[in-house]
Amino acid sequence: MTRSIDSLLASAADGNRISSDEALLLYTEAPLHALGAAADTVRRRRYPDDIATYIIDRNINYTNVCVTACKFCAFYRAPKHSEGWTHPVDEILRRCTEAVDLGATQIMLQGGHSPQLGIEWYEQVLSAIKAAHPALVLHSLGASEVVHIARTSGLDYATVIRRLSAAGLDSFAGAGAEILVARPRTAIAPLKESGQTWLEVMETAHRIGVESTATFMMGTGETNAERIEHLRMIRDVQDRTGGFRSFIPWTYQPENNHLRGRTQATSLEYLRMIAVARLFFDNIAHLQGSWLTTGKDIGQLTLHFGADDLGSVMLEENVVSSAGARHRSNRTELISLIRGAGRIPAQRDTLYNHVVVHADPADDPVDDRVHSHFSSTVLASV
Repeated sequence: MTRSIDSLLASAADGNRISSDEALLLYTEAPLHALGAAADTVRRRRYPDDIATYIIDRNINYTNVCVTACKFCAFYRAPKHSEGWTHPVDEILRRCTEAVDLGATQIMLQGGHSPQLGIEWYEQVLSAIKAAHPALVLHSLGASEVVHIARTSGLDYATVIRRLSAAGLDSFAGAGAEILVARPRTAIAPLKESGQTWLEVMETAHRIGVESTATFMMGTGETNAERIEHLRMIRDVQDRTGGFRSFIPWTYQPENNHLRGRTQATSLEYLRMIAVARLFFDNIAHLQGSWLTTGKDIGQLTLHFGADDLGSVMLEENVVSSAGARHRSNRTELISLIRGAGRIPAQRDTLYNHVVVHADPADDPVDDRVHSHFSSTVLASV
């Protein structure tokens, strides 16, 4: 017999594992404030210091040439398109140096699946960055890129991962997950690898020693049950490997792509997903709230619904912003958002170690150069 929502929330808040069916019940039926309170209880037990973190990084999109043609993507251009481009290594290094000068500790290299880029190109780029900036963490690429490289270079997934790691890759980003469930994934990205393959690549990476994050793009036409199934698929792999450092849900942006007009996830649906994720993922340490796609007010609210991290200032981002995400921020604003939620801000590194804890508001940065820098200005320079 299904437990009552009140008893289920109490049990989950106490740290007991909930099933997929129970997660779906909470996601669809639990009162919003009670759901958020239960998730916040779990967060406070995990992080009693009341710190919420952020990171300074740069997303460097190295090419917009892509053969995968995902229907939700407004960034890609087909091979031989007049607007297609691929950055030379020197330009990628310039952007890395600029990021380091602004205090970035992490680079996220992400781009299209260009048929011209094989394993040797990626090795050249990764090794060049590490040679120039040994301390810069390369939390980059992801399972989809591994599948692409394996195809273009005739290699198995494990070999690709090992070679990328040897060249300087530190960990994989969770990009490309979108939604892992077969029906909605096929509908929005019919040429992309299956959700099972995405998970297989990540599990292979974890066993080799390359950790990653996991993500979820909400609002492309999936059902509530499919949203929870996405969580279940990730949790099952995490039970086996422990290699997912964090879970990062965000909302689909509808402009300039072939899914325009589809139902987006609402702000309340997003907050409910954050809370359920914190209750469901008893085996994933960190939960990141998004301000890029939902806005800073909702981003701040996620800190009351189980999130312990607000992600990045994001010195550069071209992919999601091409589809309509126009929210901008800087380090001062993120610190202020965290303080406004009653939390202590801290800059973190990729491993979630605290780099700077802003314990005293009097020490907060005032003249802040660390701003979001999105496609409206970045693409003008490619």
